[in-house]
Amino acid sequence: MAEADRSFEARHRHAEVVRRWVQSVPALLLVLVGAVVPLLIVVFYSFLTPGPYGDVVFQPSGAGWLGVLFEVDIFDESVSLASVHMAVLGRSVKLALITTLICVVVGLPTAWFIATRPRRTRSVWLFLITIPFWTNMLIRTFAIQEILRTEGVLNSALMSIGIIQQPLQILYTDTAVLIGMLYVFLPLMVLPLYSSLERFDFRLIEAAFDLYASRWQVVTKIILPLVKPGLIAGSVLVFIPALSTYVIPRLLGGGKNLMIGNLIELQFGQARNWPLGAALSVTLVVIVGLALLVVMRRGNKGLEGSHG
Repeated sequence: MAEADRSFEARHRHAEVVRRWVQSVPALLLVLVGAVVPLLIVVFYSFLTPGPYGDVVFQPSGAGWLGVLFEVDIFDESVSLASVHMAVLGRSVKLALITTLICVVVGLPTAWFIATRPRRTRSVWLFLITIPFWTNMLIRTFAIQEILRTEGVLNSALMSIGIIQQPLQILYTDTAVLIGMLYVFLPLMVLPLYSSLERFDFRLIEAAFDLYASRWQVVTKIILPLVKPGLIAGSVLVFIPALSTYVIPRLLGGGKNLMIGNLIELQFGQARNWPLGAALSVTLVVIVGLALLVVMRRGNKGLEGSHG
């Protein structure tokens, strides 16, 4: 009788697994068609030969991948490090990391403020945070451009109250790109942090102060470990689009402040070097994947340590 029960349970589990796989087939097909296949096409193009007139020659070549790190002189065919690509990649990673860090510093107090409001007013504050999502990012970037330009709102206001005598040159600099990314991506940090803080038991803070813990100990030993899932999620949501953003550096950074998204567009557009553009695209995917892997592994170790 027991053997028959085990056989029935095994068949039931097998049927349940099959049913779940069948239900997930539409989602798997959508991911396959919308993500995997285009990525494979890009990888395929990265190993082709650039054509003499901007087209692609369907012959295997590593020129695209060579161009990611190195450049060949057109006169003596000497090979040197692609300093421009390295500078663009370094600028992209630097600005994305700074954006993520500032979003954490600003987003955590903002989420804490919302989570500690009376329940009837929290929805109002969340509504104010989500309002920017109602507008296209291109329009929001144009708004920041209008604020930062030489005759814009910021310079006009500062000059009218006598703080500065000459307009500040903020537009078309890395600072302008950073301000634009902070404005666009900050809500992506606030919302996951608020989701973690909403379930936070604030009696733990009272208990910590009763046990003579300092404010720093309360923050580092209680608050941060408990909001770590939201902190990781927000950091991922900010870092990935900040690293690959295209519109913001195009409008606020000008032609001399490119990021890796602009460099990829340049290869597919004006340069007409599709293999190099495809290789840069795959390189960006690899960088994002490695960053995600590191963040998730550190996050899992931190959570295991806190539970232990």
